[in-house]
Amino acid sequence: MKTSAPASACPAPHQPLAERLRPRNLGQVVGQQHILGPGMPLRLAFESGRPHSCILWGPPGVGKTTIARLMAEAFDAQFISISAVLGGVKDIREAVERAEAARAGLMPQRTIVFVDEVHRFNKSQQDAFLPHVESGLFTFVGATTENPSFEVNSALLSRAVVYVLQALTVDDLRQILAFAQAGSWLPAIEIEAQERLLAYADGDARRLLNTLETLAVSAEQAGLQRMDDAWLLSVLGQQLRRYDKGGEQFYDTISALHKSVRGSDPDAALYWLVRMLDGGADPRYLARRIVRMAWEDIGLADPRAIQITNDAAQTYERLGSPEGELALAQAVIYLAVAAKSNAGYLAYKKARTLVQQEGTRPVPLHLRNAPTRLMKQLDYGRGYRYAHDEEDGFAAGATYLPDGMEPPQLYQPVPRGLEIRIGEKLQQLRARNAAAQAGQEPGQDGADEPPG
Repeated sequence: MKTSAPASACPAPHQPLAERLRPRNLGQVVGQQHILGPGMPLRLAFESGRPHSCILWGPPGVGKTTIARLMAEAFDAQFISISAVLGGVKDIREAVERAEAARAGLMPQRTIVFVDEVHRFNKSQQDAFLPHVESGLFTFVGATTENPSFEVNSALLSRAVVYVLQALTVDDLRQILAFAQAGSWLPAIEIEAQERLLAYADGDARRLLNTLETLAVSAEQAGLQRMDDAWLLSVLGQQLRRYDKGGEQFYDTISALHKSVRGSDPDAALYWLVRMLDGGADPRYLARRIVRMAWEDIGLADPRAIQITNDAAQTYERLGSPEGELALAQAVIYLAVAAKSNAGYLAYKKARTLVQQEGTRPVPLHLRNAPTRLMKQLDYGRGYRYAHDEEDGFAAGATYLPDGMEPPQLYQPVPRGLEIRIGEKLQQLRARNAAAQAGQEPGQDGADEPPG
């Protein structure tokens, strides 16, 4: 949820603080300037006066509902909100009836149908919107914390623009905190306590404001005029076991996880993973790091690790927390016990260094593509040996590097896991190349099938 400076026409005081501080116009919105700033896509849509169906995809508390409501106000449209958690086809039918009534009234009015947590609707429920979106009866706005590519029907997705909302920055949250403190009912908050609150909010304005409201009640009961860090810890306790995403503790802990995987200690790796999850680290960030670990530290010694980590990341996208965290945990265990190799990682780094040092050497003529007669006349592709037509599918003695470049042997397999067989295969192929280039009859040492 987005928040704003208190408006002159504020909602009733009994409403939650997050609702009272909800922006009443685009100028009051904090954050999301990549889509709402001057000249940005969604801002242009607001200014054009022509609403369009869209999906607002982003983490909790970043402004999805607020943007939908502001769209209704900007376009003078009837706003109908449906919760996919509690609603169903009956609610969709009622929305259709209300939209038809608004369009047929004495003063026809547009309708915006906002579906919160749209990924919770099944296929048939999502399909119920299609004919009405297609006919223009209403503008559909869906909000989701899950990847719409997986969770929203392709037919509905093709009729809506996807806007990606980002977690609010610390500066955004600090501005929201200042707005909230402008209310005289909230006790003063010491700087250290403010920083802890901002880290705890973790980019979520709703969490920040709900926590502030809880603290205000507790402070009033305790007769406090000022909230310090020690009191904050005593009131919120374990809820404040959060990570500052840019802080040293966060990076120290992810480093411990990575080094535990590399060191083949599944218990330690699992411990650090759960420490981060318990501390509020974004599981999607952890999923990306786990996939990176598979490529950097396991590599071709056990290619199954790459598949398992990708599957785990996709499983988390589908299930979310807490169910999807089990997939991440088991992927970390597998990485820790898998055979280790950084040979591919080192080869890639060496290749980048080599390219930077060597500059842009020309592609040898026999490797060039020759789609035209002129290129063939210029000897493009002449002398190229098609490996599948060669004995054992290997053109012994053929070269593929730029002319004059010595074979750099960037990739050096380690004697672990599948790379043992890969190393043996490379040794055989290199021996056949050397024999062929020396003018000897190529042997059959490398005729085996590639390692599977």
